[in-house]
Amino acid sequence: MEEVIFFFLLCCRLASPATHSLWHVYTVTTGIPTLPTTVAVVVVDGIQTDHYDSVSNTAGPSQDWMKRMSDLDPDYWKTQTDFWERQDHFGRINIDILRKRFNRTEGVHVFQVLHGCEYDEDLGVFRGFNHHSYDGEDTLYLDMEQRRWISLKPPMDATQRKWNDNQGWMEFMVHRLLKECPQRLNRTLELGQSVLRRIERPRVSLLQTSPSSPVTCHATGFYPDVANMFWTRDRVELHEHVEHGELLPNHDNTFQLSVSLDVSALPPHDWSRYACVFRLSGLQENIVVGLDASKILTNYVEPPNVLVPVAALLAALVVLAAAAAIGFFVWKKRQAPTLQHGTEEEGQKMAP
Repeated sequence: MEEVIFFFLLCCRLASPATHSLWHVYTVTTGIPTLPTTVAVVVVDGIQTDHYDSVSNTAGPSQDWMKRMSDLDPDYWKTQTDFWERQDHFGRINIDILRKRFNRTEGVHVFQVLHGCEYDEDLGVFRGFNHHSYDGEDTLYLDMEQRRWISLKPPMDATQRKWNDNQGWMEFMVHRLLKECPQRLNRTLELGQSVLRRIERPRVSLLQTSPSSPVTCHATGFYPDVANMFWTRDRVELHEHVEHGELLPNHDNTFQLSVSLDVSALPPHDWSRYACVFRLSGLQENIVVGLDASKILTNYVEPPNVLVPVAALLAALVVLAAAAAIGFFVWKKRQAPTLQHGTEEEGQKMAP
């Protein structure tokens, strides 16, 4: 189930300049008897803070520092448990409806909801969001600016009309996403500030698989995930012959990023004009790595020069042949003339 949730987070992560975010993600499945039918997590700035499943029927902390949430709100975990129990109930109803609407009644099916808020520190504003997915496809989302639900699949058109006509439902969503969620985000940031507000510098390396392949500038181990990376020529950002990699998470709650430069057409004397630049939110100075062949890491091994071994082999053969010839003539002089033909054959067999 963790794999299903993780896939949803990667696919639905919002491209936003917000520095801090709080996501509620819950997943309902059918056809997988070995897993809970409902699993839910709360994720703050990419780090899981809460969890719930339909087997334990209890919400709990995923980080040690989240245990102190009870000090700020004694009813926090009970409130979360009650909320997820309701989502579990309605999630099972929703997945049955979706199976019929999409005419997919057999097999394994997955219904997921992602909702929460993000805070843009530069603008000082909160944004709310609510996205629905069924069997890996986006089906419905809430346009917070227009205060309208938007259907992304024809089977969801009926839900769009029904929910848009329900003003009470819309008021509840606005309250939850733009009032309750920001409050919880701020409290969580307060509890986990040593983790969530930290800044970690990356390790930046130049990598290359072969002398003719692009040089990749790779940064890993940085936090937060608000970062940018690019190549420059004479301190001007390059766009041609450059390929940007995706921002990826590491197992230790840090991130990695890469950008590659095609150096096949660059003369070696021009390499000093090129550099890789890494920028990280909260880090005052940029990390700059010049394009230098001596700094490139590679596991490439130069193929052996076959001319040297061949020359050595030929030299050895000459020596052996000379030695064999001398030995042959010495031996021949000691043998009877009738054995000369056989001796030649034996001599040929002995030659390498």
